[in-house]
Amino acid sequence: MSKRGILVTGGAGYIGSHVVKQLGPMGERLVIIDNLSTGFRDSVLHGDFVEGDTGDMELVSRVLREYDVESVIHFAAHTIVPESVENPLKYYGNNTCKTRNLLECCQKAGVKHFIFSSTAATYGIPEGSLCTEDTPTSPINPYGMSKLMSETMLRDLSLACDLRHVILRYFNVAGSDPDGQIGQSTKNATLLIKVAAEVAVGKREKLYVFGTDYPTADGTGVRDYIHVSDLADAHIQALDYLRHGGQSTLLNCGYGHGYSVREVINAVNRVHGSPITVQEQPRRAGDPPALVAAVDKIHRTLKWKPRFDDLEFIVKTSLEWEKQLLARV
Repeated sequence: MSKRGILVTGGAGYIGSHVVKQLGPMGERLVIIDNLSTGFRDSVLHGDFVEGDTGDMELVSRVLREYDVESVIHFAAHTIVPESVENPLKYYGNNTCKTRNLLECCQKAGVKHFIFSSTAATYGIPEGSLCTEDTPTSPINPYGMSKLMSETMLRDLSLACDLRHVILRYFNVAGSDPDGQIGQSTKNATLLIKVAAEVAVGKREKLYVFGTDYPTADGTGVRDYIHVSDLADAHIQALDYLRHGGQSTLLNCGYGHGYSVREVINAVNRVHGSPITVQEQPRRAGDPPALVAAVDKIHRTLKWKPRFDDLEFIVKTSLEWEKQLLARV
C-alpha cells in the first residue's frame, strides 16, 4: 500500500478505532483527528493522534498538508437518534456543516479518496424489509437527514473535481474487537446488543423492548446486525478499491439477513448463561418492522467476505468487552 497519508476523523470512536486497528499493521501512514467528545484516546492503537475538531478548517488543512493525505475516512459524527430529534441543530451543525468544512479542505488539498460513514437511517421506513442501494431515501429523523445531506454534498463535490468516494450505509453495527483490545465504550448507548450486554453484567437494571406486535415471526422488530470488525474490513476494502481506480459508489453494509429483538435476547441469555431482565413497552414512533441490507453490490464491488456473521459470536464479543469495562471501574 502507498505511504501517502490517511486521515481518519473520529478515529477514537467505536467504529473508527476498529478501522485504525486494522490499518495499523499494514504499514500505513495514519493520522487521527478526534475531539474526544465521545471517543477514547486509549482506543487509538496506531498512527499519530491529533486532538481537535473536524470542523476546524485551519487544523484540518494543516494536517492534510503535513501528512500528505491522499485518503480520508470520515467517521466523526453524532449518532444518537433520539438526541437528534431533541436537538436537531446539534446534528446538522456537527454532522453536516462540519462535513462541508472537511470537504472544502479536502478539495483544496487535492485529496483523492474519501470514504464516508453513512447509515441505513437514510432510508427511513421503506416499503419492504430489504433495502437495496436504489431504495428511495426518506429519513424520519435529523440524524438520518444529516447523513443524507452529507452524502449529497460528497456526490456533488466528486462531480466537480477528481475526488472519488465510497459511501457506506451501515445497518446495525454490534460486537467488539475479538482480540479484546478495544470495544464499544459509548456512554448512554442505545444499540440493542450493547444495551443487552450492559444489562447482563449489571450496568443496567433491565432491557426495554419497544413493540411486540409487529408483522414479524415473533412480533418484535427485525434488524441486520453486522460485527464491527467486518464493517472495519469493508472500509479497508473500500480504500483498496479506490486506490485501484474504482469509481465513486454507494454500498450497503450488512449481512443480508436479520434477527428479531427476541432472537437477540435469547442469544444474550445463552451466551451469558442466565436470562436478563426484559420489560415490554409499546412501539416507538418511526421504528420499521424490519430493516435488512441487500448486499449483492458490496460483495460484487469490493470482493468483501465477512468473517463474523454469527449472532452468538457478536454477542460474545460484546459481553466480553462489557466485563472488561466493568473490571476497570
